[in-house]
Amino acid sequence: MKKFLGMAILVLLAAGSLFGQSEEQKRLTEATDVLNILLQGGDQAIPQELLDKGECVVVIPGMIKGAFIVGGQYGRGFVSCRKKSGQGWSAPGAVRLEGGSIGFQIGGQATDIILLVMNRKGAEKMMTSKFTLGGDVSVAAGPVGRTSTAETDALLRAEILSWSRSRGVFAGISLKGSTLREDNTAIEALYGKKYRNRDIVASGLAVPDAAKPLIAALNKYSSRKSK
Repeated sequence: MKKFLGMAILVLLAAGSLFGQSEEQKRLTEATDVLNILLQGGDQAIPQELLDKGECVVVIPGMIKGAFIVGGQYGRGFVSCRKKSGQGWSAPGAVRLEGGSIGFQIGGQATDIILLVMNRKGAEKMMTSKFTLGGDVSVAAGPVGRTSTAETDALLRAEILSWSRSRGVFAGISLKGSTLREDNTAIEALYGKKYRNRDIVASGLAVPDAAKPLIAALNKYSSRKSK
């Protein structure tokens, strides 16, 4: 009987691991879709000039207000930064976005979020375990339009620019007061080991198969090499 129970527990643990992995694969696919839509959207796209200047990109697909109300966890996604070698984008780390005033702005709609980290200071903060947007780093709603960057003083000073997409409408959004932190569960499910986002981005870790379409999309739409 004990042997049977032991085998049953092992099966359940294996099934749980497989389920977690499939969830990450699904989220990576959704994140890739978001990138492809928002980076090739013409007049409804992130300005190419800003994209080419960006040091890191965060994609959080399908965030829902209900998760914020019930348990405090609002959305989960991925972060990739430019390699220091200048050869494309790093393997993705994983993040969670929580709290702040975002719930009141978005309402009950499932919403996709993209954050563009504009300088090395913002990129360094992105590699910490937890920080507050608008507190630890400056954040501003990003402009829309492939060629018009609307370089106001606020945009020029902001370390992170943010956009949202809900019901097909793409626009800048303020995320001040929201918290961004490492998603350790997602990282372990994706890589099979416990890594920090800093280690993933800086170590030249190989891109997992499930994440290759996401990184390919970044390389396709923003080919500028790091300085």
